[in-house]
Amino acid sequence: MGERPLVLVAAVALIDVDGRVLIAQRPAGKSMAGLWEFPGGKVDAGETPEQALVRELHEELGIETATSCLAPIAFASHGYETFHLLMPVFACRKWLGTPQSREGQALRWVMPMELSRYPMPPADVPLVGLLRDLL
Repeated sequence: MGERPLVLVAAVALIDVDGRVLIAQRPAGKSMAGLWEFPGGKVDAGETPEQALVRELHEELGIETATSCLAPIAFASHGYETFHLLMPVFACRKWLGTPQSREGQALRWVMPMELSRYPMPPADVPLVGLLRDLL
């Protein structure tokens, strides 16, 4: 089997005062379009996963948070056909602003017990039970 590049992506479970988690639907034209995922994105060269999430949350959702507001809770490691994904996952309960779609993605606040009703990329699926038990 050929070597696949390792892709580092950070994701966050934004948790509101009612205990709901924000998920976003991948827009048409992107790989895995239509699937639901936790907000986040690729970690750029020179960035920590926490710094990447602060940047991504601003770019994707228009909200501000600090690296100190991100608590590591899990990670996903998944081999896709052309790359291997490593994804640290953080919880965040403190941010400024109201999350709004800035990249055409649908957003939904979901109770942890309901997450399994939403089709997700393979790397995200193991996180659903973990979040349900954690939250």
